[in-house]
Amino acid sequence: MSGMARRVLAAASFISICMVLPASAQETVRIRGTVERIEGPVYVVKNRDGAELKLTVSDNPLFVAIVPAKMADIKPGMFVGSAGMMQEDGTQKAIEVHIFPESMRGTGEGHYDWDLMPKSKMTNANVEQAVDSVNGQVLSVKYKDGEKKLLVTPETVVVTYEMGKREEVQPGTRIFVAAAKKQLDGTLQTPRITYGRNGQGPAF
Repeated sequence: MSGMARRVLAAASFISICMVLPASAQETVRIRGTVERIEGPVYVVKNRDGAELKLTVSDNPLFVAIVPAKMADIKPGMFVGSAGMMQEDGTQKAIEVHIFPESMRGTGEGHYDWDLMPKSKMTNANVEQAVDSVNGQVLSVKYKDGEKKLLVTPETVVVTYEMGKREEVQPGTRIFVAAAKKQLDGTLQTPRITYGRNGQGPAF
């Protein structure tokens, strides 16, 4: 595969990382878990609800690594995603902030329900301004239908994405799969796995 084709596929894969699944996608499963063991082509994953799932990858799969970043990396004009909890004052307290590469600009843009925690929200938007506050830093972000203020505290996890490698996904690796399809034999299959590199990982 050429470098250009690989980049095109990478951009396409990134686009669905934080998208909300359509209600009609009854045959798909979202996975947040840890690889327990590898049995040939099968990743045996312990999902966050305790269920053991058997996951395989399709032909030419893509592996996307989550790597640490910091608030200082976030500049006005960047596109970010944040899962968090709404506060009484209307701000969203960020559990995690994802800095999207430019190829991911527009990914899942908007403010909507998310399944990270009960009543959690996802906001994917353009950064307008970052200012310090008593409780942390506040990101003013704007999306096509509105705007929000994201409170980033010292406990907030800040990460970004890089192209990954199959061999980095080993027992103990935390993974996130947006939409794995159920197969007739009961296994699940996905064209891409997002995983934490060097102990990092998707929030459960």
